[in-house]
Amino acid sequence: MTATPRPRHPEVFDIAVIGGGIVGSAIARELSGYDVSVALVEARDDIGDGTSKANTAILHTGFDAKPGTLESRLVARGYHLLNAYAKATGIPVEHTGAVLVAWNEEETDALPGLKDKAEANGYEHCRIIDADEVYRLLPDLGDGVRGGLTVPDESIICTWTTSLALATDAQQRGTTILLEHAVTGVDQADDTTTLYTEAGEVRAHWVVNAAGLGADHIDRLFGHERFTVTPRRGELFVFDKLARPKANKIVLPVPSSRGKGVLISPTIYGNIMLGPTAEDLADRTNTATSEDGYDFLLDKGERLMPSLLTEEVTASYAGLRAATDHPDYLIEATPEQRYLLVGGIRSTGLTAGIAIAEHVRGLLEKAGMPLRTRTGLPDPPRMPNIGEAGTRPYQDADLIAQDPAYGTIVCFCERVTEGEIRDACHAPLPARSLEGLRRRTRAMNGRCQGFFCGAAIAALRTQHQPHDGCRSQHKDDR
Repeated sequence: MTATPRPRHPEVFDIAVIGGGIVGSAIARELSGYDVSVALVEARDDIGDGTSKANTAILHTGFDAKPGTLESRLVARGYHLLNAYAKATGIPVEHTGAVLVAWNEEETDALPGLKDKAEANGYEHCRIIDADEVYRLLPDLGDGVRGGLTVPDESIICTWTTSLALATDAQQRGTTILLEHAVTGVDQADDTTTLYTEAGEVRAHWVVNAAGLGADHIDRLFGHERFTVTPRRGELFVFDKLARPKANKIVLPVPSSRGKGVLISPTIYGNIMLGPTAEDLADRTNTATSEDGYDFLLDKGERLMPSLLTEEVTASYAGLRAATDHPDYLIEATPEQRYLLVGGIRSTGLTAGIAIAEHVRGLLEKAGMPLRTRTGLPDPPRMPNIGEAGTRPYQDADLIAQDPAYGTIVCFCERVTEGEIRDACHAPLPARSLEGLRRRTRAMNGRCQGFFCGAAIAALRTQHQPHDGCRSQHKDDR
């Protein structure tokens, strides 16, 4: 039997960006501000459904990055760019500040060097404080604190809304978003690259590889052996909202060569988070939690903040980070192939994403890609607020008076309304699954984890889901 040939997308794009996480979406948004055609090629059925969705969601100042690296420069730049973009689009952000806590003599001795590193990175607001001041700021910390370093501008952000805002902005600027297009092969001829995907062929003159966990695989398809991604699993506990007063700031450990360690952080949704672990795996799909991970977090939590462990755990989850054997971001253009790699982007990619996109644009111009600024670009999209610090629809009397659906709560744990579920199903990038609804609205994300509201929300999704069944979101569909 002859296999049915895969369809070919009719357009030859100027640039195809592989990877619909925060970094890939930021790159597509940046490039679609110029007079080029852009495709965002994503393996999954939704934007931000890979490593981006399980980020620790901290908006970093870059105070502890290695000075002089590309990462340190782009994180510092990205911090200001993302703060401004969040204000323009309504991405929830809370400027909580952070305290880096020393628990022994070695960690205490490291604090001046960390302050010097921050200043070398251009961040001059850190302050070394004694144990009494640490406890004044965070009275629920366990016994044994020796001192601390304040980082007043560290913040928390909604990583889900960030991905969606960037991708929606890119789409409104003209990017064609191709979901469920996992790249399986590459063929280069003349000035055009054909990407073979599970949904058909996509052709482009330039390809940008921002595929996260799969970036090294894509790089090898282009004939390179530059780096290897090791999936590093990070498990976390999310504690009930009643625990939130225990940590109104981010509690950071003194970093080690292994990473930044286990932290305690408030979340934009009103909870407290403990984690992550750091376990290198071979399986790039293994996001299961583990007994060892639980035991590790319980042990750390008992030392950091014993009273936190008396609070209820709302959820536990695991995410995979793209750890590499390269000490810095790996962003390189290969002009003769019309190919650009964006690899080795760690969790700081959330903060650095928009700055990475600027850097990519500069490398493309340097490689000979003509980029003329487009005029008449649409305003950035205004995203629904799912953060606890802002006014939610169920609290907005004027909005409810205009549309009673915003006063009909369907997820009581998270106070999500029927109007929000409807809007998420009809958004420019609509929710295509219950998990997609969760990331757009917080529905099923609370104490009951969907036990009480799941059936009602599934029914609403069926009522409002798009009927075209198409896999792609084309610029002509808007």
